[in-house]
Amino acid sequence: MLDFSAHVYPYASQRQSVFARNGMVAASQPLAAEAGIAMLRRGGNAIDAAIATAAALTVVEPTGCAIGGDAFALVWIRDRLYGLDASGHAPAALSSEVVQAAGHERIPVHGWLPVTVPGCPSAWAELSRRFGKLPFAELLQPAIELARDGFPVSPVVAHQWRIALEEYQASRERLPELQAWFDTYLIDGQAPRAGQLFRNPAQAQTLVELAASQCESFYRGALAERLASHAAASGGMLTAADLAGYLPRWVEPIKASYRGYDVWEIPPSGQGLIALMTLKILEGFDFDHRDSRQTWHRQIEAMKLAYADGLHYITDPEHMRVAAEELLADGYCARRRALIGERAREPLHGDPHASGTVYIAAADGEGNMVSFIQSAYHGFGSGVVLPDSGIALQNRGCEFSLDPNHANYLVPGKKTFHTIIPGFLSKDGVAVGPFGVMGGYMQPQGHVQMVMNLIDFGLNPQAALDAPRWQWLGGQKVGIEQGASRDLAFALARHGHQVEVACDLTDYGRGQIIVRDPQSGVLCGGTEPRADSHIAVC
Repeated sequence: MLDFSAHVYPYASQRQSVFARNGMVAASQPLAAEAGIAMLRRGGNAIDAAIATAAALTVVEPTGCAIGGDAFALVWIRDRLYGLDASGHAPAALSSEVVQAAGHERIPVHGWLPVTVPGCPSAWAELSRRFGKLPFAELLQPAIELARDGFPVSPVVAHQWRIALEEYQASRERLPELQAWFDTYLIDGQAPRAGQLFRNPAQAQTLVELAASQCESFYRGALAERLASHAAASGGMLTAADLAGYLPRWVEPIKASYRGYDVWEIPPSGQGLIALMTLKILEGFDFDHRDSRQTWHRQIEAMKLAYADGLHYITDPEHMRVAAEELLADGYCARRRALIGERAREPLHGDPHASGTVYIAAADGEGNMVSFIQSAYHGFGSGVVLPDSGIALQNRGCEFSLDPNHANYLVPGKKTFHTIIPGFLSKDGVAVGPFGVMGGYMQPQGHVQMVMNLIDFGLNPQAALDAPRWQWLGGQKVGIEQGASRDLAFALARHGHQVEVACDLTDYGRGQIIVRDPQSGVLCGGTEPRADSHIAVC
């Protein structure tokens, strides 16, 4: 299995790797991680812990996820990996013609137009129904208490809250449907400061109703009626029929073998395929040092090639023009690898037929493990909030294309290209553990860097997360974090990359990793130094 030293930290670290035997929850906010570990202490399993953590995160980290968002999960239980796709589709009344008639050349980020059917509550209920041990209502109780009684806002969340306020203020006058966001998420007209108590009693009542109905109220009950009525009254496309017809889907996870390990992702419309393609391209190279110019250059070039293909081909699986297996074929990945030379190149998609949220990792003492991710997409999402509910709605639909020749062309009822992806590692049929890096288009880039940090470079989970990151920004542009050496930045520039040094490290993803020793059952976890992260254990 993974071979690493738990006491070697080659990068500046705020934390040490954490070990536990009976359970572990790694999340981007301490109160949410503690909500999850409380379920394990009550006799629940990793699935119960992940649900409780996810629900609590919609309260304490509303800048990254929402009840009205989407979710995906990879669940290792009884020696098998299961995938859950709880992403939503476009409302039946939303079409490219509607968007263009409203005067838009592309789908906007804010307002009703980018709102798709939320899948997040369905994920909580479905995971609990199939694999949970505790009563569903018990899982949402910590989130209810946090929303009702209030919580001190953590520093990174406060920073992101201020950014969201600035963005929504710029759109407030032309989008009256944003008013409920200002009524719900501000204190005296201001974003809450770090350490300031924030209460959301309306969200507490919503969570009570979700707990009592096992989330049925959101899709086929009182909450669904309220959502549909508000949409009809304020210019939205979401209807009661859209909500009533929604169900999450169990899917077969996709994988790629990388140096003897199986790396698992959710299949399209998620972008996990991009991470797998990148790793397949990179497997043909040898890497001796993580922070060499050659390593970073090849990683970046492989990612660019995989992203060019992913953005061209990935969409709702019913509308995919090529199969994931074709894009992962050894021969095709070898042809893509052959394009990587000494100079940075403009990425173009290939033809296989030719010759960037919140992330949770949870594990229990029985060997069950969960890789779970949920998101409202951009910050709080669309900015549309159901009044007096605490339900913020995602803006996932802004990923659709209005070009009828594009694979991701907007069609009523279609799912869009999706950025949020959970990851999982196994070896020889044995679970290694969940990993994930949230943050829009950074996510597959973070996945690749985490996998290589663990497998190629032998870093422990915390060091793997501490290490400075790169990010392809489009074209020849590459961002690198301040912690990376300046010599490396200059070397990349000599390869033809247009290098930007990042000031805001929250743009480079926020991840969690848990790995399990198959002999002892001991869990080892690392958590994100770029967030308010925390590992709770029992």
